[in-house]
Amino acid sequence: MVPFKIGHFSVGSVEDPVFIIAEIGQNHQGCIETAKKLIKAAKKVGCNCVKFQKSCLSDKFTKSALDRSYSGKNSFGNTYGEHKAFLEFSLKQHILLKQYCKNLDIFFSVSAMDEVSLEEIVSLKLPFIKIGSGDANNFKLLEKAAQLRTPVIISTGMQTMATIKTIIQIMEKSNKTNFALMHCISSYPTKPEDCKLLTIQLLQNKFPNVLIGYSGHEVSPYISESAILLGAKIIERHLTLDKMQKGSDHSCSLTPMEFESLVKTIRSYEHAKMLQIPKSTRFIINHFNDDENVRKSLEKICGRKILNCEQACRKKLGKSLVTAKVIFKGEMLTQDKLNVKVSQPLGVVAERLWDCVGQFVNKDLSKDTPLQCNDIIGFV
Repeated sequence: MVPFKIGHFSVGSVEDPVFIIAEIGQNHQGCIETAKKLIKAAKKVGCNCVKFQKSCLSDKFTKSALDRSYSGKNSFGNTYGEHKAFLEFSLKQHILLKQYCKNLDIFFSVSAMDEVSLEEIVSLKLPFIKIGSGDANNFKLLEKAAQLRTPVIISTGMQTMATIKTIIQIMEKSNKTNFALMHCISSYPTKPEDCKLLTIQLLQNKFPNVLIGYSGHEVSPYISESAILLGAKIIERHLTLDKMQKGSDHSCSLTPMEFESLVKTIRSYEHAKMLQIPKSTRFIINHFNDDENVRKSLEKICGRKILNCEQACRKKLGKSLVTAKVIFKGEMLTQDKLNVKVSQPLGVVAERLWDCVGQFVNKDLSKDTPLQCNDIIGFV
């Protein structure tokens, strides 16, 4: 793998400590004071970084997705748009939180959930920018992220190995080496049997120059502890003050006490030099690759595909191709005529962007319409 710097922190080489991220996300409940309490808790338990999320709702979602009724137990509004707006911090609020982190001497970072937000958070001069699983197939966003000097960390939940290979190609095309992939399963919470930790080593084997980490959603810290023994150099877990709070992420988050246990275990492994184990265990996978039948069996067990447990999340938050402007019957699709958004109904999946470019539509399409296969002449 190619080590790189996250701020002053070197990550990736054998002697480098694991970089530990406390994902606060939207567990702050829309409250700055709660966000500060979470930051303080992350610092106290020894995390290297806290991470939030930034969305431009109109760029991330279609109008129909925002307008749909949303009245479940985790709702903060009558519509999904009202719910998301309640939980969204402004850029000015992110600046305040970044300063608070600086005062506590802990890194502050943000996930860019759409192209507009990516452009906004670049001004924050972050140690790295995160691209979440929901945008790992958003190739337009990834192309922009690849142009940045800032390190980029990309989660791979809900994605296939083919999409992961495309992510690598996008980064390589821009000669970007300061990026990492995070093995991730987008199921909240993730059952132990669905965590597929051997995928960490499979990714290391397939992409030996790429730094691999783990973003976990299981209910306890123990599986994440095991991930570093398989070679994960970055660990990301959600942090909550109370697992019973309203919000879908709290159940798969760690309490400060659980997070402290995770950090202490990781640092103990480092002191015991146990993180050199992947050198030998990776040999096993390399050896398996010499046997075609064994290699196929290994890929069947831990190869990346969209799991059944991820289908609910993909249906709710997976990105589709959406018209960026009015398109008339017979018109050719170009990249500037397509956006990538969470849509209702779902459309052509985002990773098929380049399959659609150059094709022709067979009817008039209004702006912000999820593109369907039968809207495109001869498209399957």
